[in-house]
Amino acid sequence: MTGTNDAITGPAQAAQAPLTRAAPEAAQAAQAPPHAVRGTTAPPAAHHHAPEQGKPGIITMIKQHPLAADAVFVFVLLLLVGGFLYWHDMSGKIYIEKAQISAPVIEISPSMPGVIDKFYVQEGDEVSQGQKLAKVGDETITARTAGVVTWIQNTPGQMASPGQPIVKMIDPREFRVVGRIEEDKGLADIKPGQKVAFTVDAFPGRQYSGVVDSVGAAARDSDIVFSISDQRQEREFDVNAVFDVRAYSELKNGMSAKMWVYKS
Repeated sequence: MTGTNDAITGPAQAAQAPLTRAAPEAAQAAQAPPHAVRGTTAPPAAHHHAPEQGKPGIITMIKQHPLAADAVFVFVLLLLVGGFLYWHDMSGKIYIEKAQISAPVIEISPSMPGVIDKFYVQEGDEVSQGQKLAKVGDETITARTAGVVTWIQNTPGQMASPGQPIVKMIDPREFRVVGRIEEDKGLADIKPGQKVAFTVDAFPGRQYSGVVDSVGAAARDSDIVFSISDQRQEREFDVNAVFDVRAYSELKNGMSAKMWVYKS
């Protein structure tokens, strides 16, 4: 009986053996991608690179370096203090853009009518008090004070009358810086005795100092400014400031300037 059972069992096991070996292969085929089952070539695997780490931001750098935080704090503090000081400085000044170096003009005319005979001086000459300037008829015209001749009526042979200037001059010792300010641009805050800083276009980078001597009691007749908003007339007034002429000998009559008047 044993032989018979072995004979029967042998073929059955032989028939089941291929099925047993095929089961793992079928499982592997079921798990494989379609191209593997069909026998196609698998595409190359994609290479995934780890993303590059970006550069640290400012905040990260500050956290990593404690001294950087102190430096940023000091920088911001300096900006705030500087801005406040600038505002405080500018709010304490009145800016006058239109200004000029000038001196009162001295007009000289004959005391009686006569014919202009000749001149003893030319424009630009420095003269002393009492120096001869011109001859009109029988009268010799002389300088009433020392100064610089700025203009002559160089027309010999023509008549000259009292009150008709034939020579104009200035006294450099009477130099002023004269600013023109509109009535609504701080005129009410300007008073004699206030300190003045001014610059001249001829010497950029240099600053001069002076003192308000007087403020025009009346508006300038020839200068009328219109307000853009309502076309209202705005008058301009003169602000006269004196300075040390001997210390600023380079300043000349007629130079353009800018002024800052200190309120206090």
